[in-house]
Amino acid sequence: MTPALTELAALRDSLQALRGGTQRIHDFSAQARQSPTLLQSLPPRYSEVLLGLLDRLESSALFAEESCSFSQTDLLDSLQMWLDKAQAQLAR
Repeated sequence: MTPALTELAALRDSLQALRGGTQRIHDFSAQARQSPTLLQSLPPRYSEVLLGLLDRLESSALFAEESCSFSQTDLLDSLQMWLDKAQAQLAR
């Protein structure tokens, strides 16, 4: 497995832990931001999208419940989609 795929797999595991309540949003976000090999292996637009999702996810953590602006469930679904698309891009 390449280093980029290793980082991607670790993010997948962390996202599952986040969904399961055993990972904190801040920790997931820090891990995603500190995945240089993965981000450098993808086209620049992937980094832009990921960073935008992470910013919104971190903002959503400031609210005790789902806010009208930032649905954590939707953001986690979007992060899952990002991971799936990144995997497909790396497979090319």
